[in-house]
Amino acid sequence: MPRESKTSSIDHNIEIAIVEDDTIIRESLAILINGTPGLTCISTFSTAEAAVKGLLENPPDIVLLDITLPGISGIDAMRKIRAENPDIDFLVLTIHEDREQVFQALCAGASGYLVKDTPSSEILESIYDCYRGGAPMSSKIARMVVNSFHVAPKVALTEREKEVLTFLCNGSTYKMIAASLFVSEGTVHFHIKNIYKKLEVNSKSEAVAKALTEKLV
Repeated sequence: MPRESKTSSIDHNIEIAIVEDDTIIRESLAILINGTPGLTCISTFSTAEAAVKGLLENPPDIVLLDITLPGISGIDAMRKIRAENPDIDFLVLTIHEDREQVFQALCAGASGYLVKDTPSSEILESIYDCYRGGAPMSSKIARMVVNSFHVAPKVALTEREKEVLTFLCNGSTYKMIAASLFVSEGTVHFHIKNIYKKLEVNSKSEAVAKALTEKLV
C-alpha cells in the first residue's frame, strides 16, 4: 500500500527501527518509542551489516541511526539502504557534532541530525517532524549549519531563495516556511524547485549538505 503524504495530518502508526550498538541506549529508545501513542519500534539492530539486511526486508518509516558502529559505519549503511529503498527516512542520533560527520550524514541522505544528549521529548517530536517532512536538527547542529552560510555565495540564489534555504537548514517544513514568509505552500514549492535546480540536487538533505559545504547562503 502506498505510504501517505508526510505533509498531511498523521493518522498512521509510525514504524521505527533503531540501529545502535549500545545495548542500554538501544533498549531505552525502544521502550520510549513503544510507550508513545502512534509510534511502534518494529526492529532493532546492533550492527550496520544486520541493519542493511533487516531494514530492506522489513522497511520502517523512520530509522534512528547511530553513525559509529562496529564494522561498516552507519553512514555507509544508510547509503546502501537508500540506494535500494529511498522512501526510508533516517534520523541520525549520535555523539558526533563535528562538521565533517554532519556533512557526510546529510550527503548520505539523513533527514535529520540529533546529538545523544537530546531530551526524550525532543527525540519524539523530531520523529513526528521527520515523518511530516521536516529536517529536525539539534540546536548546536542547526546553528553550525546556519553559521556556515555567512560567506559570499557561489551559486546565484535570489534573496527569497536564500531565506527558504535557511529555513530548510533549520528543519522547517514547507508549511512552516510558508507561514513564516506569509506566502502559500505552492510558492514555497516553487522556490524549492528553483533551489534544487540551481544547486543541482534532488532532495532537502542534499540541498542542506551542499549549502553547508559550499557556504551558499
